Amino acid sequence: MENTDKELFTNRRDFLGKMMLGATALSLPSLGSLPLYAATPVASVTSVSDDPEAWINKIKGKHRLVLDVPEPHEIFPFAWAKVFLLTNEATGVPEKDCGVVVVLRHNAIPYAMKDELWAKYKFGEVFKAPDPLTKAPATRNPFWQPKAGDFSVPGIGNVAIGINELQDSGVMFCVCNMALTVYSAIVAQQMGGQAEDVKKEWVAGLLPGIQVVPSGIWAVSRAQEKNCAYCFAG
Repeated sequence: MENTDKELFTNRRDFLGKMMLGATALSLPSLGSLPLYAATPVASVTSVSDDPEAWINKIKGKHRLVLDVPEPHEIFPFAWAKVFLLTNEATGVPEKDCGVVVVLRHNAIPYAMKDELWAKYKFGEVFKAPDPLTKAPATRNPFWQPKAGDFSVPGIGNVAIGINELQDSGVMFCVCNMALTVYSAIVAQQMGGQAEDVKKEWVAGLLPGIQVVPSGIWAVSRAQEKNCAYCFAG
C-alpha cells in the first residue's frame, strides 16, 4: 500500500510538472530565446513608483471582490465588476459599501495601457486581444473611454463597463510589473529595440489611475488578505 501511494504521488507530481511546463511554453513562446541582456534583476522587477501596500490599503466597503484577469476574455473582466456593483445595489447595498479590485496580469496587461501603445506595438495581435466590436485584433484599448452603445447586453441595454466608468464607481485597477518587465523585453527583442526603452514607454503610457504592483499574484494575495472574495475573470 505504501509503495502504491508513493507511485501515485510521483505520477501526479510528474503530470503536474509537465502540465505547468507545457502551459508556460505555450503562453511565453519567445521567452526561451531571450538573450542575457533581457534577464531583469528581481529588484528592478519589483520596484514601483507608488507604494503598492498603501494602494491596497485603500480598498473600502463591507462587500469586497478581487477579479483575477490573466487573459483577454471578451467583456467579462469588466462586465463582472459592473454586475457585482449593480446586483449589490439591487439588494440594497450602495456602491460606497462595495470594494472591487481588478488585477490585470499576464496576457491582460495591455488593458492597462493607452490606445497609441496598442497601435504601435500591435497588442491585439501579440496578446490575442480582439476588438469586441470588429472581432479583429484590437488596435486600440476598447475598454478605455468607450462610446455610448459600444457595449450592449440583450435584455439590459447599454452597460457602462469602460475602465474610466468603473473607476468613477470606485473600482480599483492594477497591473503586474513582472509581466510588464518580461513582455516588454520579449517585444523589444522581436522589434530590435532595447528592453529598458520599451518598458519605460509602456509604463509612461499607463492609463490614469492604474497602479503598478510587484506582480499580479502579489495583488491577488494582498486583496484576499483585505477580505476580498476571489473571482477568476480570465
